[in-house]
Amino acid sequence: MAERQVSPAVKIGLELGPVLLFFLGYISTRGQTHVVAGTEYDSFILLTAAFIPVMGLATFALWKLSGRLSRLQLVTLIMVVLFGGLTVVLNDERFFKMKPTAVYSLFAVLLFIGLARGQSWLELVMEGALPLRHEGWMLLTKRLALMFAAMACANEIVWRSMSTDAWVNFRTFVLPLALFAFFMAQGKLFERYRTPSEK
Repeated sequence: MAERQVSPAVKIGLELGPVLLFFLGYISTRGQTHVVAGTEYDSFILLTAAFIPVMGLATFALWKLSGRLSRLQLVTLIMVVLFGGLTVVLNDERFFKMKPTAVYSLFAVLLFIGLARGQSWLELVMEGALPLRHEGWMLLTKRLALMFAAMACANEIVWRSMSTDAWVNFRTFVLPLALFAFFMAQGKLFERYRTPSEK
């Protein structure tokens, strides 16, 4: 399937929409419990069960619209299914809270492995989406690997030491905004290392 351009608003909606729906569902049902097939489930668990297919549908829609999915999107979906499934099957919300830690840790480790080999695997994943010279890609990859590691640590601290309410707010707003702020802060790097044809 040939790659097609997708409206940025649609792309962001499909990527962040499931997370926002989970947040809205949580704040409207928190504290509630429901019995399903003789087992009592907290609303968090049931919302996690609903989040998995919603995330799958959003990813599928993005693939149908754009004609491709990045490796990052595929890994994220796999992690959602794995950790979300464990949460529902074991009726234990801790697994879903661990999912961001696992995702960000995996991304950080993979990027560091590439750096150790003298490669920017971020450049391979993004397939030249940014017009940067190799030195720029290497520096951006190092910074992003450190950022992912910091986000993984932050998620661990929050879910282990704070309430579920605090974690849901952190996951919904703080982590995405932190990643957005990170890329906004790379303006000087983009300016310094962009390819000559783009200057």
